Amino acid sequence: MNNPSVMEFQSRLDLFEPGDQTALVCVDVPEVQRIVVDQLTALNYKIHTGLFLEDILLKMRAHAYDVIVISEHFNASDMASNPIVLAAIAAPHEQRRRQFLVAIGSTLNTNDEMQAFQYSVDLVVGLSDVVNLRPVMRRGGDADERILHAVSRGVEDRGVELGSTKAGRLRRASALGGQIPRQP
Repeated sequence: MNNPSVMEFQSRLDLFEPGDQTALVCVDVPEVQRIVVDQLTALNYKIHTGLFLEDILLKMRAHAYDVIVISEHFNASDMASNPIVLAAIAAPHEQRRRQFLVAIGSTLNTNDEMQAFQYSVDLVVGLSDVVNLRPVMRRGGDADERILHAVSRGVEDRGVELGSTKAGRLRRASALGGQIPRQP
């Protein structure tokens, strides 16, 4: 029988064009990876996957992805010392501000803002909610927007303009059927 195993990883390396929505999927559990890739594909993302840390870090240096989805225990690490999260945090401010980091894991509580803050990601998703990644990302973007609105008011009172943010793009994405508008 030539039926591909459910346990096989999907290897994706889509070609990117200017203006494409891009995602990097760093998930080392085949079933979860397949669900995440399917959800992001339905949102018209061009996707790269990676199974090896060196490959992922090279891809992150070569391209500023709009969304990076990271498995909680990718490469046998924990969230506090995850080299992918650390590399994303170390990215230049303009690049990091435009990226939306999503952590997926069994010990994570979906949309828990304190966990997201603790791990320096934008959104945490529990394994039970991975099949609903699209609406969960939209709600997470709305929460980011509420927080950013309060910060923006305070910063703008001091005469500083924050500009466009990933949370604002997520909010606008819900009006566009789920596709997140790319920053120029």
